[in-house]
Amino acid sequence: MCARRFLFIIFILTLLLVAAAVAMFQFGNRVLIKSAIPKGHYVAPGEGAPDYALESSWLARPGLAADPSRWLPDGFTSEVELGQAAIFYIHPTTYLERDRWNATLDGNAASAGRDRLFVRSQASAFNLAGEIWAPRYRQAAFGAFLLDSKDAQHALDLAYGDVLAAFDRFVSEAGVRPIILAGHSQGALHLTRLLRDRIAGKPLASRVGAAYVAGWPISTTVDLPALGLPACETAQQSGCILSWMSFGEPANPDLVLESYQDSAGFAGGKRRRKDMLCTNPITGTRNGSANPDGNPGTLVPTADLLSASLVPGRVGANCDKGLLILNGAIPPLGPYVLPGNNYHVYDYALFWGAIRNDAKRRLDSWQR
Repeated sequence: MCARRFLFIIFILTLLLVAAAVAMFQFGNRVLIKSAIPKGHYVAPGEGAPDYALESSWLARPGLAADPSRWLPDGFTSEVELGQAAIFYIHPTTYLERDRWNATLDGNAASAGRDRLFVRSQASAFNLAGEIWAPRYRQAAFGAFLLDSKDAQHALDLAYGDVLAAFDRFVSEAGVRPIILAGHSQGALHLTRLLRDRIAGKPLASRVGAAYVAGWPISTTVDLPALGLPACETAQQSGCILSWMSFGEPANPDLVLESYQDSAGFAGGKRRRKDMLCTNPITGTRNGSANPDGNPGTLVPTADLLSASLVPGRVGANCDKGLLILNGAIPPLGPYVLPGNNYHVYDYALFWGAIRNDAKRRLDSWQR
């Protein structure tokens, strides 16, 4: 993997979802690596690949009982008329154990609970635009992102193979509807590969209303040309890619971006910090800027994460050197902010209302 250190920092954030992770980070990288790397060498899972013809292989899909993607914030009224898009969403890393390189589909209750939590808090932003499919997949374990090794690459490839199979099933069921693609963190990594393999240069590209690659860097010069869609320049544009990484002030992204610089891009050539794509989800524009009063709503969760309120007008943002820099009075979202003021865990929650509006607006533009 070319951006190994970036992956290391990004996936510390998912480890921070458990309290012990804070202490691990304080004791340094060696302790973290030793305590998080899966034991032994990669061994292919004993279970077979998911069968995406079965409802049990999905976290969300049309007709699924107790579908978490239909969740809405407290006091939020569900719209009667939904859009006609088919949305494919890929959740981030939630498997934090060391017993294997890839999560099993039904072997860890804590991981499964976090999967549903991310579908509720992230994928739900798109439920105004249409129906949502969110696959369960044999995600790479957190520790797979701490080493540049064949073992780690096998784990990532297996996870991506599941995502690809789920996407192919999704396309077969979605019919001729417009498509919205979304992912976060590990899910966004898989989404970039999916764009390259299933969208770029394919007829399917004409049906994509937008692709939300949140919490993952995209080079406009050596990644974007291989992904099959342009960057979203304006709020009304459809058939384009949005990407952002959220930081508070003072932002210190050096640890995240050290190995991004000069790593190999999808289209060949070397990535550079100054070429990172930044979309402001509040304005819907590339390199946009917005005051807090332009933000229609940030998700502010209860302490037990069982519900959340949508609070408008609190968080603004502006793109600066490829990063999305926050401003305003950021409400208490939880304790999971990475050193350097990295708000990666909250890339969707900070702008839930804006993302919801953005997806519907781009869908309307695509239909026109």
